[in-house]
Amino acid sequence: MLSKVPKNLPPHLNINFIKKYLNSGDLARARQLFDGISHPDVQSWTLLISAYTKSGRCREAIKLYTELRNSRKINPDKFAILAVAKACAVSGDLVKAKEVHFDAVNCRVSSDLLLGNALIDMYGKCKYSEGAERVFDDLKMKDVITWTSFCSCYVNCGLPIEALRAFRQMGLSGTRPNAMTLSSILPACSDLKYLNFGREIHGFGIKNGMGENVFVNSALVDMYSSCSSIKNAELVFNNTPQLDVVSWNVIISAYFSNGDCTKALNKFLQMRSQGVKLDIVSWNSVISGCADNGKAQEVIELLGDMQKLGCKPNQITITSLLTACTMLEVWKGGREIHAYIFRHCFMDDLAASTALMFIYAKSGDLEMSKRLFCTMPLKDTVAWNTIILANSMHGRGEEALSLFNEMVGLGVKPNSVTFTGVLSGCSHSQMVDEGLSIFHSMSKDHKVEPDVEHYSCMVDVLSRGGRLAEAYEFIQEMPVEPTPSAWGALLGGCRIYKNVDLGRTAANRLFEIEPNNPGNYVLLFNILVSAKLWGEASETRKLMRDRGIRKVPGCSWVRVKNRVYTFVVGDKSNDKIDDIYKFLDEIRLKMKLAGYFPDTEFVLQDLDGEEQEDSLCNHSEKLAVAFGILHLKGESSVTVFKNLRICGDCHSTIKFIAKFVGVQVIVRDSLRFHHFTDGICSCGDFW
Repeated sequence: MLSKVPKNLPPHLNINFIKKYLNSGDLARARQLFDGISHPDVQSWTLLISAYTKSGRCREAIKLYTELRNSRKINPDKFAILAVAKACAVSGDLVKAKEVHFDAVNCRVSSDLLLGNALIDMYGKCKYSEGAERVFDDLKMKDVITWTSFCSCYVNCGLPIEALRAFRQMGLSGTRPNAMTLSSILPACSDLKYLNFGREIHGFGIKNGMGENVFVNSALVDMYSSCSSIKNAELVFNNTPQLDVVSWNVIISAYFSNGDCTKALNKFLQMRSQGVKLDIVSWNSVISGCADNGKAQEVIELLGDMQKLGCKPNQITITSLLTACTMLEVWKGGREIHAYIFRHCFMDDLAASTALMFIYAKSGDLEMSKRLFCTMPLKDTVAWNTIILANSMHGRGEEALSLFNEMVGLGVKPNSVTFTGVLSGCSHSQMVDEGLSIFHSMSKDHKVEPDVEHYSCMVDVLSRGGRLAEAYEFIQEMPVEPTPSAWGALLGGCRIYKNVDLGRTAANRLFEIEPNNPGNYVLLFNILVSAKLWGEASETRKLMRDRGIRKVPGCSWVRVKNRVYTFVVGDKSNDKIDDIYKFLDEIRLKMKLAGYFPDTEFVLQDLDGEEQEDSLCNHSEKLAVAFGILHLKGESSVTVFKNLRICGDCHSTIKFIAKFVGVQVIVRDSLRFHHFTDGICSCGDFW
């Protein structure tokens, strides 16, 4: 309950009391006094608007200004407009920003230098360069703040070339740049990787006494790092006499962006040991840097340190954590973060929601991924790409194509990643004609030039669709050098359709361009065994031995009760291994009674028939599936991950298990997701 405030005071005393309350930090009592004034003057309105902005309550500042405009009893002056312009800048509210500019023009104060500078800064923060250009052109006088704000606006709007052009015009006008100008324009050099231009600015700063300015030097570190000149970045950092937290954050990000995680983490430790007070940017720099460089375990550990020190994660932290979860396959971690996002009202954050959507898809829960997508209030190209790719990796090509058409129909512009996702979906669903149509529409209808990845996807579409001759011809006519993935797609198609001649051609080319990839030798071996070309198959195995190439061991893993259990072929280490093999023996017996016999086609030929069957029973994916089913506690599905392509016999066995036990089994191998339900797999037995 607030204490009473004076009432019915003369106007000058009202102002004095409002100032007194605001100076003591008592905004609530200042507002109480203000609300008791029957006809507050424009100065009172301005004081309250400024106070709300300074306290971080920009929405309330803008709302108060709207009340002033709607009252029609008093016109705003340049100081009231200046106060609300700062609120619009902080909030990024472009709609209100345009209204404020309109008021400035109507009140004939838009050409005032102080207000004009604030309006340019406002439009820069709202990322609306056209508005800033109109204000800039209306100003009769321009000072260094005007030019600096104008250059900064272009940088914020993602227009670095225009920013550098304005910077040159500033020099031609005779206005001398200051330290703030240099720190504002250097990010344009970073974006464009204009190293020479950045060096010129560096030289100008040194000659004009700004060589030790912490803001300029932080921008220089970022510029040199962006231009892959990390030695110069280190030199600037080491020669800065008084480093602040921003300087440390920038050099840490510089090391991460150049792939040197060790130096980045060491610098972070040094920063902490020297007692530098870490801010949220510090934590986000190191956490996102680790996530972007595949250091998932470090991300989880850093999060623990961050929370122990009382720093609260924000949207950027959450997005990085979700990235780490996708790398670790820690889908329970993803669900915990989902709950955190919901509790802390981050669900409207596009980046976090998109990352969460991807982790659900990658962990096998496509339905949750779809639900998240449907609840997103705004969907950008990245969000659409993610849901398209999610459906593609789960073999839902028709849905991926439908989503693509919906995306285009809503006016969202597809990019290179969009087409990779759609073509991948067409590939996994044998939608050859649709894939060809999408590929040819890229440059014609969407102005996206196909790159080497799209050509490889198209080879995969043709190969999986059984049009192997067309796929080979497509490779030969590609305007870019065919990559191993293109030849690998053709080789994979030859395995499916048992085309020995083209399989040899593709494999021999792969042996030349990536001779150490064991997967290519294994695929050719399988093709030759399938054709009963035992001698040639043995030669392929001998070639592997002679080159010292070993097949990557199969490995599968499954999560049970918050713990991940890993299995390899012939595994005997699990405590429940006797139960697992007993279950698989029962399944094998029931399969034989049902008329199914193990597919020993690809098992080594120096084993007898019974040994071949036993060898198949030892495969890691079967062990993981059996373990997961034996530990079901009311759940209706089991999800297993494997590092290699699932073998034919395991595929057939898991189909039978899913039907016999009455549960859904989801297996993600190195190529895609397989959803086994009631004896049928979502891949249609093509993978």
